[in-house]
Amino acid sequence: MRNIRLLIAYDGTAYAGWQRQRIQPTIQGVLEEKISLMTTAPVIVHGAGRTDAGVHALGMVANFHTISSIPCAGFLKGLNCLLPDDIAILQVDEVDADFHARFKAKGKIYAYQFLCAPIVLPHQRLYYTQVPKQLDFEMMESALSLLVGEHDFSCFEAAGSRDCSVVGGRGAVRQIFSASLQQQGDGWAIVLHGDGFLRHMVRNVAGTVFDVGQGRSSLRDFVEILASKDRGRAGKTAPAKGLFLREVIY
Repeated sequence: MRNIRLLIAYDGTAYAGWQRQRIQPTIQGVLEEKISLMTTAPVIVHGAGRTDAGVHALGMVANFHTISSIPCAGFLKGLNCLLPDDIAILQVDEVDADFHARFKAKGKIYAYQFLCAPIVLPHQRLYYTQVPKQLDFEMMESALSLLVGEHDFSCFEAAGSRDCSVVGGRGAVRQIFSASLQQQGDGWAIVLHGDGFLRHMVRNVAGTVFDVGQGRSSLRDFVEILASKDRGRAGKTAPAKGLFLREVIY
């Protein structure tokens, strides 16, 4: 049994997220369909995470097991021929039997892209969130710096992120290694590197940081929101279309 690792990029606009569903198209579902077609056997593709509907990826990692003798170069060429244009396989490698895309991951880097502009060009509409009001970037960077370190991020956690009845574990505690603003094409990106992320966490951080940038919340408010562990005190969930999974760290 071989263990095959994939490095994947995708435009999530037309998909109901990563995780396989019965009716709606998903990234996992399409990958499993095309790999099974190549190997003539059912496969399960394990992803490094579960991106939501409309979220994009530049560096998703996944793995699957197969007895097929197709070489890695064959999988790379064959899958890119079979997959729709909004999913691309960037790299294929055979890895050790114990590699698991999710459980072996040490961290992820997400980027939330936005444009501070009165008009968004048509080709940007699916990949940037428009923030029409002028933003105070210095205040936003100060707010982001407060996220660095280990914190309970319950205030940025969407319902259904995890089973809250489970005793033990780390709960909503995550470690953020870096949080910054970076220029991204014609716009900007909030870039977070952490050891893990809760459901909608990056989008909820973005919405709250936008409030700080627009003067609706102060840095003191931001500190209090983080300490409160109360989702109701944080900002709105920013739209999915601005979010990109940039890289998975192993």
